[in-house]
Amino acid sequence: MDERIVMVDSGTGLKLTEEQLDERSAVATVQLRRRVRAGDTVLICLPVGPDLLVSANAVIAAGGVVWPLPPDLDTTTLRDRIQESGARVMISNVRQALDAADESRVRIIMSVADLSASHSYPTGC
Repeated sequence: MDERIVMVDSGTGLKLTEEQLDERSAVATVQLRRRVRAGDTVLICLPVGPDLLVSANAVIAAGGVVWPLPPDLDTTTLRDRIQESGARVMISNVRQALDAADESRVRIIMSVADLSASHSYPTGC
């Protein structure tokens, strides 16, 4: 039986199957449920690709609300959008977004690696 492809990363050409998406999303959801309360806004600042898809699925499954931030925004706009969100949780590997979160309510920053680890702990800001 052929694996159903749900996404192809335009940068790397890597393919994500439906089964891989389900598996990665389930692991990420477990990590998020330790840190996100139902209804929490979770910022996601990642380039378009499998990590963004997995992160968004996991936030929704954990009961959070996804607030996407394009990673190519200038620092001032990133800072403003982070402040506007009122979020205390952010998923990002983008240095500019991490720096912009310094003066916000964000207290938990998770990387893509944190979402796939079975024993990771959040980094406080």
